[in-house]
Amino acid sequence: MLENRILVSALLAWLIAQTIKLAIALVRTHRVDFRYLASAGGMPSAHSALVTALATAVGREQGLDSALFAVAALFAAVVMYDAAGVRQAVSVQARILNRMLDEIFTQHAFSERRLFELLGHTRLEVFVGSVLGVAVGVLATP
Repeated sequence: MLENRILVSALLAWLIAQTIKLAIALVRTHRVDFRYLASAGGMPSAHSALVTALATAVGREQGLDSALFAVAALFAAVVMYDAAGVRQAVSVQARILNRMLDEIFTQHAFSERRLFELLGHTRLEVFVGSVLGVAVGVLATP
């Protein structure tokens, strides 16, 4: 499996993006929080990094006119649209619902689990993730 440069470049881009999230959290909080290595959301988008590295590596190895590159490129487009669109909207809704819970139940003993708010990405996070993915895809394949 480690001989598969396409797979390695995609996973490497994901790992670098998640490590950057960990470093950003360390700078902000002055604590190491390893949960950022597996978290969704945040800067940069690991989803975008993974799929753009995948598409870039496929394009470099199979050619930009190959059917496999077309599939990888469209897959990347759908994932990035979802990360910045649908999942970002879910994040906003979770934030609003959590605020409503805080306001409504401050006087009552109500222990309901809060919704996870950091699910989606801003367009900038998706863009930075995709730039990272292209760079890794170019560097990891001949």
